[in-house]
Amino acid sequence: MSVCIDITGVPLERITFGPSPLAELGAALHVLSEPAHHARLHAWVTTTDSRLEPELADRLSEADFLWRSSRSDILLPARPRATLAEELDDLDRMEDEKFVSAAMEEWTGSMHSDGAASPLVDAGMRERALDLAAGRGPRQAAFVQWMLADPPAVRAWIRRLLEDCDVAFFADTWAGVHVQLAADARHKTELLRRKGLAEAITAVSPAMTVEEDEKGVSLVVDKFTHGRTSAAGSGLTFLPTAFGWPHLFALHAPGWQPVVQYPVRTPELATGAAPVETVRLRLEALAHPMRMRLCRSLARGTYTTSELADTYGVSAPEISRHLAVMRTAGLLTAQRRGRHVLHQLDAAVVARLGSDFLEGVLR
Repeated sequence: MSVCIDITGVPLERITFGPSPLAELGAALHVLSEPAHHARLHAWVTTTDSRLEPELADRLSEADFLWRSSRSDILLPARPRATLAEELDDLDRMEDEKFVSAAMEEWTGSMHSDGAASPLVDAGMRERALDLAAGRGPRQAAFVQWMLADPPAVRAWIRRLLEDCDVAFFADTWAGVHVQLAADARHKTELLRRKGLAEAITAVSPAMTVEEDEKGVSLVVDKFTHGRTSAAGSGLTFLPTAFGWPHLFALHAPGWQPVVQYPVRTPELATGAAPVETVRLRLEALAHPMRMRLCRSLARGTYTTSELADTYGVSAPEISRHLAVMRTAGLLTAQRRGRHVLHQLDAAVVARLGSDFLEGVLR
């Protein structure tokens, strides 16, 4: 399983490295919404949370579908700019259909990655998005209805939210990490220029390789998912992040220039002891191919049985059986919301079992 980016014939000058304030803000917001993925940033999360006004925290909760389970494509700019304002200006110039499709990836899922029509113009996509949002409660359903009814107003609301985050905490955060990210980008650019693409890619992440065959040259990103796109005619952008580990994002949706956001630091996760029998149960639970695929979704957010069945194209009873095995092994947490039970991978438990597996499903 991997994401393949065809880079056949792409000149080196179209392969760029650069820090992006918008991408880093998206990474920081993900850390705030999923601190269990980022134990080493506990102090930053605690300090930042304490500075947030309740009204801003409430708005962040309303829009966290943009960065919690996955990273919306609108937060991974192909042309990084010097300031957040410039990157937000670029977003303002994006067509409504493209903006809404990317922003609603939480509810359009693989259909967005496959290049399906925007829910603004496709009745089937619209109905699917509304149905899935309804399963997350009335607040999310209302937000999606608003986005579909008045995209310009929602775009303006999202911009104000990100600008308020900049004032509240991100300007200081960016000042603290920008120099490091810029230095990393310069280093990778120099490696690319002096030693070639393969050397630069190796320095970015051991999870990425350059492969060449009779069909051409591809950048292969080792992930628990399938995806394919081409950089021909556009280029390839790499965005370093200080907040990203263990995530490695590869934007590969049709119609978008491929973008890879990679962490500049890779500290080891702390490990802990567990009874041998517990370890055996957990390893057996994780060994099944379907349960490994489920882990990729459950590591990123909470899902109902029906949502997982819809995502993976299998029956709800089959998903329930797999979830039961994972629950018995102590790999899941669950919370009830109305008539729905939301399941999520216990990242702390999996981290103790093996950081390589956790990094793989979160990559």
